[in-house]
Amino acid sequence: MMKKFYVMMLMAVAFAMPSKAQVSFGVKGGLNLTNMSFNNSSVEDMVKNKAGFFAGATVKYQFPVVGLGIDGAVLYDQREAEIEGQTNNTEKIKSQSIQVPINLRYEIGLGESANIFIFAGPQFGFNIGDKTKSLSALQDDAKEWTLSSSNISANVGLGVTLMTHLQLSANYNIALGKTGEVEAKDVSSGIWDAVNGKANSWQIALAYYF
Repeated sequence: MMKKFYVMMLMAVAFAMPSKAQVSFGVKGGLNLTNMSFNNSSVEDMVKNKAGFFAGATVKYQFPVVGLGIDGAVLYDQREAEIEGQTNNTEKIKSQSIQVPINLRYEIGLGESANIFIFAGPQFGFNIGDKTKSLSALQDDAKEWTLSSSNISANVGLGVTLMTHLQLSANYNIALGKTGEVEAKDVSSGIWDAVNGKANSWQIALAYYF
């Protein structure tokens, strides 16, 4: 279903893009401030979120329709969190992935040298790091952390472009499905269970278009 949606979006962009559309290529990097949430409150209390980063190439299309455009990127993305057990032992879990955001954007000019813009769109993620990590230091609290091979999320944000080339933006990245799961013991029943987790992130990015 999501693959069909992705293909249809790219086809729509290709057919809609007139010959006068402007295209700009650039580089982009920034900071992830991740918030892990779980469908089990006892596991959620064990997790301490940490900052991560992303970097890669970006492209921007500007349509003749005033203010309307679309941008995309291919980014290496790293996010980290720590799980702390009842004995104060900790394990670090790290996610490494390739993220492909595709955002529809609308710009409002602030003169010839600056504009502000809002944007929103889907983001497709593909895990390239270790998928499974044994949580040996946590002993009886948790056994194993498993990341999904791929995931989809959504971006909503705003930004500012300065002197045509420099772009600063901030957005909230919302996980639309399971990011991973941790095998943990329920405190009340003592039964091991796979607890689903989602990684939502605030992201701050700086891009330079050539």
